[in-house]
Amino acid sequence: MSELVTGEAVALELRPARLPSRALAVLLDLVAAMAVYVAVTIVLVTSTASLDEAAQTALSIATFVLVLVGGPIAVETLSHGRSLGKMACGLRVVRDDGGPIRFRHALVRGLIGVIEILMTFGVVACIASFVSARGRRLGDVFAGTLVVRERIPVTRTGFVPPPPPWLAGRFSGLDLSAVPDGLWLAVRQYLTRMQQLDPQVGWSMAERLASDLAERTGAPVPQGVPPAAYLAAVVQERQAREARRAFGGDAARAATPAAVPATNAPAAPPEARGGTPAVHGPPVGAPEVVPEPSAVERPSESPAGSAGDRPGTGFVPPA
Repeated sequence: MSELVTGEAVALELRPARLPSRALAVLLDLVAAMAVYVAVTIVLVTSTASLDEAAQTALSIATFVLVLVGGPIAVETLSHGRSLGKMACGLRVVRDDGGPIRFRHALVRGLIGVIEILMTFGVVACIASFVSARGRRLGDVFAGTLVVRERIPVTRTGFVPPPPPWLAGRFSGLDLSAVPDGLWLAVRQYLTRMQQLDPQVGWSMAERLASDLAERTGAPVPQGVPPAAYLAAVVQERQAREARRAFGGDAARAATPAAVPATNAPAAPPEARGGTPAVHGPPVGAPEVVPEPSAVERPSESPAGSAGDRPGTGFVPPA
C-alpha cells in the first residue's frame, strides 16, 4: 500500500500496480490498437489506390500516429485513465495526489510511451517499472501519474471494533469539536489494525492516541479504562452524533418529551413529588372521591365552570 496525501490533507491508501499486471494491460491495449490500425490501413489502401506513392506514404504515417499514438491518449483522457487493457486488469491511471488525470497527463504519457514502449519494444518501460518503488515507467514520472489497482481484495476491511458494553454512552457529554480530522484518522487506522500489531507496541500507541484525544476533549481518560477501549468508545460516540445529525436526530429529540408520559410507568403521587395535588381530596372523615378518567383526559375543562362563577376553594363538600 502506498499512502498519498491530497491537497486537503487527506491520506489515501492506494495499491500501485506492479509490472506483470501493467505489462498485460499494455499488451491488450497494443493488440486492440494494432487491430484498429490494420483495419483502417486496409480501408485506406483500397480507397486510395489511385493516389501516388507519396500521398499513400503520408496517409500511412498519419494513420499510424492517429491510431497508435492519438488513440490511447484520447481513450485515457475520456475514460479518466482507464483504457481497454487497464479495465480488463482492474487498473487505473491517477495523478500523484490521487485525482483523475487530464489531457496533459495523457499526452505526456502517450508521447513518452512511443519511445519507451513502441520504439524499444517495452524494454525501457519494463526496466523503469521494475526499478521504481511504485512501479512507474518514465511516462508516469514525467507526467506525475501513477497506475493503481482498483480491484482490491475485500478479505481485510477497515472494521472498527465496538467498545465494551459497559462503556456504551459513557462519553456522551464529551466536547469533540476541537479534535482535528487527522487525529480521528489516526485513531481509526489504529483501531482497524490493532490486531496486527505487537501487543506492547499497540498498547503504547493506544496510550499516546488516548492522551492526545483527552487533551483535545478537555476530559482525562477515566481510571481503569483501557486506552483501546476508550478510543473505541469515543469513536462510537462520534459516529452516533454524525448519524443523528445526518438522519434527523434533532427532530427525534424534539419528539421525545411528548412521548415520555405515554411510555413511562404511572406517576408517583403529588405528595411524594412535593408538589400541589392536581385533584384535591375531601376533608378528613369524608369519603374519598375518585375522579373519573374523563376528567383527567379532558384538561381543557375548567373546574370553575362546573361550580358556577365562584372561584374554587380547594375543598369538596361531603357526599
